[in-house]
Amino acid sequence: MTETAKKLFIIAFILLIFGEGSLFSAFSAAAPRDAYFDAEACYRSLRQNSQKIKYRHNWMRCIKKYQSVYNQDPAGPWAAAGLYRSAKMYQELAKFSGKESDREEALDIFRQIVATYPKSRYSQKAAMEIRNMGASVSAKKTPPPAAVSKSSASREATPKDAYINAEACYRDLRQNSRKMKYRDNWLRCIDKFQSIYDQDPDGPWAPAGLFMAATLYQKLYAYSHASDDLESAHSIYNQIITRFPDSRYQVKASSAIEDMPASAKKPLAAEPDPIAEKIKAREDQTESIESKQGPSTRPAPGGMATVTNLRFWSNPNYTRVVIDADREADYYHHLLKKDPSLQKPQRLYVDLSDSRLGDHIRKSIPIHDDLLTDARAGQYTADSVRVVVDIKSFETYKIFSLKDPFRIVIDVWGSNSAGAPDVPRPSDTVKKGGKIPPGSLAKQLALGVRRVVVDPGHGGKDYGAPGYLKGVHEKQVSLQIARRLAKKIKAELGLEVILTRNRDRFLTLEERTAFANTKNADLFISIHTNASRDRRAYGIETYFLNLATDDEAIRVAAMENATSTKNISDLQKILYDLMQNAKINESSRLAAYVQSSTIRHLKNKRYSRIKSKGVKQAPFYVLLGAQMPSILIETSFISNDRECKRLVNPKFQERLAEGIVEGIRSYIKATSPTALLKEPQQARPEG
Repeated sequence: MTETAKKLFIIAFILLIFGEGSLFSAFSAAAPRDAYFDAEACYRSLRQNSQKIKYRHNWMRCIKKYQSVYNQDPAGPWAAAGLYRSAKMYQELAKFSGKESDREEALDIFRQIVATYPKSRYSQKAAMEIRNMGASVSAKKTPPPAAVSKSSASREATPKDAYINAEACYRDLRQNSRKMKYRDNWLRCIDKFQSIYDQDPDGPWAPAGLFMAATLYQKLYAYSHASDDLESAHSIYNQIITRFPDSRYQVKASSAIEDMPASAKKPLAAEPDPIAEKIKAREDQTESIESKQGPSTRPAPGGMATVTNLRFWSNPNYTRVVIDADREADYYHHLLKKDPSLQKPQRLYVDLSDSRLGDHIRKSIPIHDDLLTDARAGQYTADSVRVVVDIKSFETYKIFSLKDPFRIVIDVWGSNSAGAPDVPRPSDTVKKGGKIPPGSLAKQLALGVRRVVVDPGHGGKDYGAPGYLKGVHEKQVSLQIARRLAKKIKAELGLEVILTRNRDRFLTLEERTAFANTKNADLFISIHTNASRDRRAYGIETYFLNLATDDEAIRVAAMENATSTKNISDLQKILYDLMQNAKINESSRLAAYVQSSTIRHLKNKRYSRIKSKGVKQAPFYVLLGAQMPSILIETSFISNDRECKRLVNPKFQERLAEGIVEGIRSYIKATSPTALLKEPQQARPEG
């Protein structure tokens, strides 16, 4: 390597290390900002549509967008702004809904802002809103009189004492021209006056404290030239007029409003709020563009979703229907009873808000299995789509959504019918008296292992993680390993094996699980390779479906789901309704046997630096809704030099498959020692 080449390599390495961190920081900072303006667009769209504004779910969609600004970065500069706007929307919603719960929600968020962001200007605005609502800034309740002793009561400052203390603060401020130049000094005295009202909102000193707080805001405006200060003064004066009509301060407040100055004297020497400036600049820019060009033709972030497709998979005992859309949409579902008088079957419908039907979508798809007749989609209202599933019979159903791209999944299960696999059920082994023999469920599951679905990750347009070696991708390696694994399971365990894909083709993640369910699989094994920005990372780990327990598990799940870590957090909220403990326990057990056997086998074959990253749990889309014990194996890091070279080596792939087979064998033997005593050749399926 020449000297010039070495220098270029060093520069590139430095840019990679430091530039990547800077880029990540930039994205991190941009995300809350973009989320805020996305929420603003949602609110603007809501206010401009007299039909949307009538429905609560439209309000809640925008409120959640504002709150996501806080959730993304609670310590960031945009957090208080997002919370404040969500509280203001709850406050406005309360006027439409008439619900006290909406008003209380607004109060709680305003109080959260005051407590969490005391130095933010939104703390001042939130406190003002609380007082305008006739409530105390502090949510703490006064203890009952019996709980307060006379000695403690005598030591507690009265509203009169608090007023005298606030007066002293203001007197000290007026006597120091240097202090008067700084905002914090004014706000400290204003807080003291407002605390009088908080102590005793109905007491004789309350209007006096509020009047002085408003007066100080008005005087502060002369220094700050900030319209918020003048608005705060005006708001408090109006509060006095409304809440204390019989007080002499009502007259003084009315007079003060009439005499409010129209201009400021000189700027305050405090640093302006950068977030407020960015929001104001963005609003001014939007108004300027719309006034010159009219409404933008580019779809707004909060615009209409388009329903693009209906898909389904089924067997006699299970059906999965998927609704595809081009962007996220709020939805709700309802089960309708059979109506013989109208010759209507039992129906399950899903309504998508702010949605329209795609131009080329099949509006009706016949299913005609033992559970469902068909699924059909229609434009229910001008801004909502309804998808209806006509039901023949069912035992239970689940509905959940996945992201990137957005789709809604409907899983319907029937009772164990004649078409279901001939596997003993828990009820078959229940002893008289209702007791289940120890380990019976696990034994039933093991005795029923006759068919295994092996799922090579990614494929087609989905390349998966790129390898350390040029031209190597996860989709190729996972298919090669899966093929070898399938052959060995057939030959050594005598089980039937089906691959979700046996060539380079694209499958959606929900399609893979549906495939396993409709094939009545007894085990589901998904094969993947891991990857990391840190190319030194290496090792093997096995996952089962559950809530993620650490950041690394969330990262891996996000990578394999082709989505963001935020979406993983959202997904965890719905997992409680989607997972059955027996399947989780058996999946965990299967994962443990496969992980330990694979590591032990590779070490026995003299492979150096074999690292076990253990058994972990995370919410993987590909495992979601599986009716059988299911695991996902991260066979090695394709991003690591040494492990990438191993992963493309046929001999290593063979050894890896041997270790996985040993794990499956150990799992079956542990749950039912006699399950594999038959001759493998007798059980091997033809073809």
